[in-house]
Amino acid sequence: MRSAERLVDACHALAAAGLSPGRSGNVSVREGDRVLITATGAALRRLGPEHVAVLSLDGAHLSGPAPTKEWALHMGAYRVRPDAGAIVHLHSRAATALSCLPVAAGSDPLPAYTPYRIRMLGRVALIAYAAPGSDDLARAVAAAAASAHALLLANHGSLVCGSDLEHAVDLAEEFEAAAELVLALHGRGARVLDPATAWR
Repeated sequence: MRSAERLVDACHALAAAGLSPGRSGNVSVREGDRVLITATGAALRRLGPEHVAVLSLDGAHLSGPAPTKEWALHMGAYRVRPDAGAIVHLHSRAATALSCLPVAAGSDPLPAYTPYRIRMLGRVALIAYAAPGSDDLARAVAAAAASAHALLLANHGSLVCGSDLEHAVDLAEEFEAAAELVLALHGRGARVLDPATAWR
């Protein structure tokens, strides 16, 4: 299956899981020295191959429609993560709600309540608020992505870097499930696992 078709399928799966309300969210896949990315204003549930833009790794628009205005987030993460083959950025309900809550300095914004959250997401980096599509946000994402493949963008949503599209979709789903758990346990004094010993 061609990369554009796989990208379309991944977007449909995310939308079917309820993770992409309205026209929110964007997804990309790296193919050699090119990146295929969702178009600006595209609804993931209705995405077709005609809604896929092609960029170079330095962000030059090679073909297709105009890319999402958040394309620079993706390019910044790809630059610092040679292991990343796909990136999913969502404004899903639980992750976005979590992104609006205060977090103590130095704390993980997604507490390690289960070993699976630790295994799948590792340390989650919190990115200070900057306007969507801004250079400031793209720079902050690139700086954090160098050491974390799961990021929470304050008052915005989640971003995950996967080895391929299937992995990135799995990570996005795990992120949302973990965020739902954090919201359900918020203020209840739940036990937090030690990431160093919770998984063998």
